Amino acid sequence: MNRKYILVAWLIILILVIGCSQTTTTELTNNPYKKTEFLMGTIVTVKIYDEGKEDVLEPVFKKIQSLSNQITTNETESDIEKINKNAGVEPVIVSNDIYRLIEAGKTYSEMSGGSFDISIGPLTKLWHIGYDDARKPNQQEIDAILSLINYKDVELNSEESTVFLREKGMKLDLGAIAKGFIADEVVAVLKDHNVTTAIIDLGGNIYVLGNNPSGNAWTVGIQNPFAPRGETVGKIPEANKSIVTSGIYERYLEVDGTKYHHLLNPKDGYPFMNDIAGVTIISTESIDGDALSTSVFSKGLEGGMDYIESFDGVEAVFVSTDKKIYITSGLKEVFELTSEEFVLGN
Repeated sequence: MNRKYILVAWLIILILVIGCSQTTTTELTNNPYKKTEFLMGTIVTVKIYDEGKEDVLEPVFKKIQSLSNQITTNETESDIEKINKNAGVEPVIVSNDIYRLIEAGKTYSEMSGGSFDISIGPLTKLWHIGYDDARKPNQQEIDAILSLINYKDVELNSEESTVFLREKGMKLDLGAIAKGFIADEVVAVLKDHNVTTAIIDLGGNIYVLGNNPSGNAWTVGIQNPFAPRGETVGKIPEANKSIVTSGIYERYLEVDGTKYHHLLNPKDGYPFMNDIAGVTIISTESIDGDALSTSVFSKGLEGGMDYIESFDGVEAVFVSTDKKIYITSGLKEVFELTSEEFVLGN
């Protein structure tokens, strides 16, 4: 899952405590309990604003570490690595968490028509963008592995809790949805411990739980994909939502003056090339935002907008390569443009 780590997050979350105080059933603080660790190849931060809930940070990070260890492909004993090593050989028994993650990933792959595919591992390994040994493969190398990318060949057995990759050489890569899945699991842990107000930041996958301590929605800033970290194109108010961003300028390989970003098309083996520079997905479930933020790149701006509009409870902010902002219908009354470099495109 380290493939998709974001050391410089696309999404900048601006936490503004605004408005007047109001009476709540839970005592909140403006100085949250906070813990930060380097996990999953990125910086993970969790802030809890409920008074007396500092101890909840321990089970939260225990859950993150446990899931990270099961998902990574850098540990020989992880569930995913065992599945990949046994491709074309035999099914592998996995934990309930990993089974649910792979099952969800297969569903998203089917929904996207294969433009998002959890069996893309051979291709991401070939390019290895984001690593020191990243390189542009030749056409022969790409052609040799494209037939190994087919989510339909990921065989699941719910009764046995097993996963089997039917073809030798297949590889799962869950980097596109792993952080979203983990974020949702962290939300569950917080709620189990009666935490009402928190911010989860898994290297750019953000979840804002509840309202801010003043009783208002959090203000979320959307990163300008053409500028250094901290510069935003706009902002929106959100509560109890996931905010996930993907873009083409964050992680890439440059060869002979051409930039090849990390969002790879499983059908032709090359990075998606269209008019989208970045997209932010706002959803209730973080795993939805993770999958959709990747899937839309196969559809281009117009197709991506239509695709997001087809989902209930999901909104998006698109940044085009010509510096226009496009927002889905549910955000039109609340989105605020903050940069003079950009204009609204719809």
